[in-house]
Amino acid sequence: MGGFIGAGLALMVMIYAGGHISGAHYNPAVSFSIWMRGRLETRHLAMYWIAQFAGAALAALLVCCVFDVKGAGVCAIPEGGTTKALIAELIGTFALAYVVLNVATSKGTHGNSFYGLAIGATVVVMAKLLGEYSGGAFNPAVFVGLCVQKSMCWDNWWVYLVGNMGGAALAAIIFSLNNPDDK
Repeated sequence: MGGFIGAGLALMVMIYAGGHISGAHYNPAVSFSIWMRGRLETRHLAMYWIAQFAGAALAALLVCCVFDVKGAGVCAIPEGGTTKALIAELIGTFALAYVVLNVATSKGTHGNSFYGLAIGATVVVMAKLLGEYSGGAFNPAVFVGLCVQKSMCWDNWWVYLVGNMGGAALAAIIFSLNNPDDK
């Protein structure tokens, strides 16, 4: 569980550090949900995605080179567990994107100071609950970074793409249905 807590706390800190600069867009799926909600311009979405994937790959290479961390290329998805992994990534990403939409983009929480804590805690909880099924990425850029450092394998890349983007889209749809006046 220590890795999950570390990841959640690191995300929380980076959200507080980068929120005022870029909106703390570190996850292509979450950026997609914010775009679907209408809080991110289409012309910025592709640039965020390029930066997110490049940042993940560069960070993974840095970790490999500086700390000599190299995984075994083992797939996080257990044999025969593709469906469970897809559902786990969809649920985890849905929860993460839904929390982001509610604490960082809604009128009712404008100016709050708890958004980073809520988002980081969501990653910890979802990773603890669902990590055994998929590795608990909930972020396609994290998946790419983990594959670059050989901590995950590329074999089931589509699970992370479909699960993450599907969960993010579902979060945006549910948010819009629950908050029709929050444009």
